[in-house]
Amino acid sequence: MDERTLSAHISSQFNSDLQNLYALVLRMGELTQAQIADAVTALLESDVALGEQVITSDHLINALEVQVDDECARIIARRQPAAIDLRFVIALAKTASDLERMGDQAERIGHMAVRLGPAEAHKKRFIEIGRLGRTVSQQVGDALRALDGLDTQLAATVVRGDLSVDQDFESLVREMMTHMMEDPRTIPWVLNMVWAARALERIGDRARNICEYVIYIVKGKDVRHTSLEDLEREAGHSA
Repeated sequence: MDERTLSAHISSQFNSDLQNLYALVLRMGELTQAQIADAVTALLESDVALGEQVITSDHLINALEVQVDDECARIIARRQPAAIDLRFVIALAKTASDLERMGDQAERIGHMAVRLGPAEAHKKRFIEIGRLGRTVSQQVGDALRALDGLDTQLAATVVRGDLSVDQDFESLVREMMTHMMEDPRTIPWVLNMVWAARALERIGDRARNICEYVIYIVKGKDVRHTSLEDLEREAGHSA
């Protein structure tokens, strides 16, 4: 987030503190995106070593979440922010929490890759998992860009895109169920693929959460649990 973006929305005395706080959240976002990509690659390529790397790297994201929480508490104690300043700090704390949970889901996929092992390569059969992984990774990146620029329009676009992620997940599950019925021997690895898809779908939900926080910051409106139409209407209106 650059100084111009902050100056347009946040009181100037908060700029330095918020820049530092956002840098931590951005670093979390970068690590989380890398974890998601590596986890999906490990699963599709039957790369046990990469899966283990994803598992052992999760502590880095956890540590950053603790730092973000500490920094948010410090800012609130020192600055006693109000209005948009307080909304911004709250949103970054919530974003860190969602990123940490995304990292947990990536770790779960890493465990699945390790569990299946190198003998379970089914690349051609699971192209949909790869596509879902790429889509979700893009959603996470767009959500972070929306937060960086306080871009409510982009935030609303990501929220709408989450519907496609949900549909792709449901379609993939139906396909996997067909595989199991046709050949019961495939049940163990198909179940792992279903769980991996579920983890990706949940990551998409977390990206949606971040976008809802963007609208909350800029508009002062809590759009959780509202219809997509209401959310898009709110995102398009001036504060």
